[in-house]
Amino acid sequence: MPDYDMITYETRGRIAIITINRPERMNAIDPRTSAEMNEAFTAFRDDDALGVAVLTGAGERAFSAGNDLVAMSQAQQEGSASTSAAYLRAPFGGITRNFTCSKPIIAAINGYCLAGGLEIALACDIRVAADHAQFGLPEVTRAIIPGAGGTQRLPRMIPLGPALELMLTGGKFDAQWALKNGLVNHVVPAGDVVPKALEIAAAICQNGPLAVRLVKEAVYAGLSLPFEDGLRFEVQQSRKVLASEDAREGPLAFAQKRKPVYRGR
Repeated sequence: MPDYDMITYETRGRIAIITINRPERMNAIDPRTSAEMNEAFTAFRDDDALGVAVLTGAGERAFSAGNDLVAMSQAQQEGSASTSAAYLRAPFGGITRNFTCSKPIIAAINGYCLAGGLEIALACDIRVAADHAQFGLPEVTRAIIPGAGGTQRLPRMIPLGPALELMLTGGKFDAQWALKNGLVNHVVPAGDVVPKALEIAAAICQNGPLAVRLVKEAVYAGLSLPFEDGLRFEVQQSRKVLASEDAREGPLAFAQKRKPVYRGR
């Protein structure tokens, strides 16, 4: 397993835990952090032994406060081609664009989840928030726009009115607001954020790995398809999984009153 400077990467059984490890900078994201996150998530995606990833930030102050504006300002002032290339080399936060993964990713949001930090959380599939978490896309207050998927993912996730209010005011919204509008799945005490995310990850890992991946693929593909086309895609996914060893093992284990042993094939 490679050593990282800006993040930590560990595995617990079939769960990968990726932690943005810059608490002194509110876990802000600079190009090196994005590159390391992309490398870690790619390693998770390509490892058949792993089923779910949990993403969090070090400490309790912030999941991520977004783009490292100090590093960004320095890059703008330097204006060199190599510095600009560093910002383009890896997608922001590793997963906000040009990255696909059929395995579930859970965000454990411990504190501020702002700007690019929220956009990274939006690129995850399930979100668990601490009760002191704060959410916002304040880009308009700096005369810029959310450019790492915020304008596209947020309105697909929560009602349009709340999404526009969050983006157009640039204000901060608390965890209960996020829960009420469907931005997060659970709100728990700060010390329970990662344990709750791991609990969900463990529940997912009990299921057929191939079925889990095909469900995620079907859901996200269907969001961009007319309903009838989505149903046809669902049939294709169903046929794939029904032809698998796991699809035979599941009913057999039920009939034999034992725990299934899934192999992801």
